[in-house]
Amino acid sequence: MKQKLIRVGVIGLGRGQSFATGANELVGMKLVALCDRQKEPLKQAGKRFGVATYTDYDRFLEHDLDAVVLANYFHQHTPFAIKALRAGKHVMSETACNATIAEGVALCREVERSKRIYMLAENYPFTLFNMEMRRVYRIGEIGRVMYAEGEYNHPGEPSRPGQKPPCQVPNYWRHCMPSTYYCTHALAPLMYITDTMPVSVNALSIAAPQPRRAPVRGRDPGSVILCQMNNGAVFRIFGLTVAGHSNWYRVHGTRGAMEIGRGPGYFGSGNVRVWHEQWALKRGEVAERSYYPDWPEHGALANQAGHGGGDFWTNFYFAEAIRARRQPYLDVYRGVAMSSVGILAWKSALENGRPFALPDFKKESSRRKFENDHWSPWPDGPGDGRAPISILSR
Repeated sequence: MKQKLIRVGVIGLGRGQSFATGANELVGMKLVALCDRQKEPLKQAGKRFGVATYTDYDRFLEHDLDAVVLANYFHQHTPFAIKALRAGKHVMSETACNATIAEGVALCREVERSKRIYMLAENYPFTLFNMEMRRVYRIGEIGRVMYAEGEYNHPGEPSRPGQKPPCQVPNYWRHCMPSTYYCTHALAPLMYITDTMPVSVNALSIAAPQPRRAPVRGRDPGSVILCQMNNGAVFRIFGLTVAGHSNWYRVHGTRGAMEIGRGPGYFGSGNVRVWHEQWALKRGEVAERSYYPDWPEHGALANQAGHGGGDFWTNFYFAEAIRARRQPYLDVYRGVAMSSVGILAWKSALENGRPFALPDFKKESSRRKFENDHWSPWPDGPGDGRAPISILSR
């Protein structure tokens, strides 16, 4: 018997069009509605996909939907997610779950109350090499993780003559975002590979003085975050827009290590390197090997998707979770924890690397202490808007 398709609506037509394209029968979904504030792009997208369109989010939620994909601005996801959950919709949220710690608490509570599926649409764990490193880790080949490194450093392209990119508009979210906040592309794959959770963070920010006549006040271009994990391991996280594009992951365990090959672009050379000390080899193992892995399944579909196949797998796992009525691996607790790493790391950077403990978002007794923590850098978004965006202005 053919399964009933999951009816999906997408809000945000920039990044959201990738999710809209991927919400198809191949993953058991059907796109039925789009939502955006910009009327003309919305009209064009509606014609392209042949679906209903809305500029009003409340009316969008009244459409006959099973699930909502949030691809709106980075710091606006929590209130949209909570509205959707209260309307009985499953939710997948792109990039970040919460813009404040208080939002993270509220979101966890609402997912628990609603009993709906919630997933963070973090696509970097689902590249071919990261999925392979998860497989290698799970069979115990390198032992228990002791140290790992994750890098997502993506310098911005300069604007062309006559253009005014959004990042030159005051209060645009990218401009107001501190250097630690966009940490999930670097952290999520390491958590996925090793199945560990962050419990505390330290961070330092890399400052860069801005030109006196810059169109907007400048944030710091990069940071280094140290995460203490729940098994005692330490993860080093680097990003964000320092010169020199870098997307790279390495894991050191008690028996060996592994990493992806460095190379240009988003995903390096695409190969996986695994190595051991000679004295630690077990029967049948080699001291070092480097190879190009294969997809565990659905390779043809993943190869057609963006972000190294990750855009296929986020939709796939979201649909799978809805059908199974079981929360996905990147559930609200992991999503809020890694999103909160960026927030607390920025507090640490402003205090020259002082450690900050993360709440245990699964425990009400722990998260209750943070339910009124509205500290935030965004003047047009959630929170108090008082957090500086550069260590030069602290």
